[in-house]
Amino acid sequence: MPINCKAAVTNGKGDFFIDEIQVADPGPDEVLVQVKAAGLCHTDYDSLSWNKTMIIGHEGAGVIVKTGAQVTGLQVGDKVMLNWAMPCGHCFQCEEGNQHICENNSPVTGGQHGPNGGHAHAMGSTLKGIPVERSFNLGTLAEYTLVKAAAVVLNASDKMSFEAASIIGCGVMTGYGSVINAAKVKPGSSVVVLGTGGVGLSVIQGAKVAGAGKIIAIDINPRRLEMAAAFGATDIILADKADTGLLQAAAKVKALTANRGADYAFECTAIPQLGAAPLAMVRNAGTAVQVSGIEQEIPFDMNLFEWDKIYINPLYGKCKPQTDFPAITALYNEGRFLLEEMITRRYALQDLKQAFDDMLQGRNAKGVIIF
Repeated sequence: MPINCKAAVTNGKGDFFIDEIQVADPGPDEVLVQVKAAGLCHTDYDSLSWNKTMIIGHEGAGVIVKTGAQVTGLQVGDKVMLNWAMPCGHCFQCEEGNQHICENNSPVTGGQHGPNGGHAHAMGSTLKGIPVERSFNLGTLAEYTLVKAAAVVLNASDKMSFEAASIIGCGVMTGYGSVINAAKVKPGSSVVVLGTGGVGLSVIQGAKVAGAGKIIAIDINPRRLEMAAAFGATDIILADKADTGLLQAAAKVKALTANRGADYAFECTAIPQLGAAPLAMVRNAGTAVQVSGIEQEIPFDMNLFEWDKIYINPLYGKCKPQTDFPAITALYNEGRFLLEEMITRRYALQDLKQAFDDMLQGRNAKGVIIF
């Protein structure tokens, strides 16, 4: 039987409201998940202005309460983490090993769903009798959500909280994967991290896991830099808001790296004006990584590319969910990747506005809605 539950729904015009939705029973390849916790990131706030009515949220964890007839390997009672980049397994990109940019299912690369690829998945969720879409095919800011079986990854950890599990599915994966899968940071190397929010802290932890010898954190927020040091940064630089392109900070980076520049630099600020900043931080033949998903048109000083520098823009840390989520979980179990400590504050669904405000003001590394 369908389930009635509370959900956060946006009108697509910059606002949201809490209302009751109805969630149907699973189809053959679907599972019904009782959401226990949902992480928040800037994309959730951005989605309020996508000119469509939909259930918001794309980071989450919970428990399976129903399964479809064709679902295998999952059962009622399983603890699961939700993943928005569902691979189809047979398109060109999936066969190339790029599951995160699946040509059929990706919400952001021209697949059938999402803000850049058409509509989010709507079947199974209704608001006052009218079908309503789910952000990134998930809609985790709801007490229950109906998702494809391909969207869930089993959580095999006995000690990981639902809150910690919920943040893996976007920000943590993006930061960790940008280091491990995309840049392939080498042991003993030097790494710069621009911006030390949730994604930046995940980059720092990924660099530590990779064995980086020097991890330099840069931010304008002293409180965040304190967290960066606690999460593994070996050096911190307090940036000045008036430092255009962070060129003064780049000079300090060079002073810390034999006047050469770092081997790798990761931009995690989501500030368009800083899109070129990681290039100023790296040595000749170094690698700059644009992690935060800047999509605006920005000017580039081509001198920053001199010489032989590489600039990459990976999506979602090149995530392979059934491989990477368990890898992060194993690191957590070993005490080598901190997740609980990244959660600054927990909120009830009715306090979502406060949660957004705290995120936008930089008060949180990660805020989590708990049900």
